[in-house]
Formats: sequence, C-alpha cells, structure tokens
Amino acid sequence: MPIAVDIDVMLARRKMSVGELAERVGITPANLAVLKNGRAKAVRFATLAALCEVLECQPGDLLRWEPEDAEAGAQAGLDPSTTGR
Repeated sequence: MPIAVDIDVMLARRKMSVGELAERVGITPANLAVLKNGRAKAVRFATLAALCEVLECQPGDLLRWEPEDAEAGAQAGLDPSTTGR
C-alpha cells in the first residue's frame, strides 16, 4: 500500500507505549496495532485527530505517501535511492 504509517516513530519520540496511546485515544490495542502496522484499510478522521492530539503532532507526522515502486523495491531489499527514481 502506498500509504506508510509512522505511529511507531511518534511513540518512540514521545516515549509512550502502544497500550498507553490506545487508552488515551480510546481505541483497543488490537485496533491500534492494525493501524500501526499498516494493515488498516481506513482510518476515521476522529481517530486520526485523537492520535494527533495525544501525540501532539500533525497527520503528516503519522501518515505519508510512498510510490508503489518504492514499496516493491523495499520489499525486495532494494534501496530506492540507487534505482534512479
């Protein structure tokens, strides 16, 4: 999927556990794990807003777009900076 989720990065920066974030946002740890690991098909704006409020960040700090080719190269162990793209 071309949308990468960087919740782990923000959790590390805030020195916060997944369980604490889930509790403060009001979602289950299992649902947060689905979102965090990039397996979610959608995210409600209310959930995204709550994540941003708790983590004191912007949506762009949690989500970013990556071209499909870069993801395929990453999965194959290729460095996108060496593929000429």
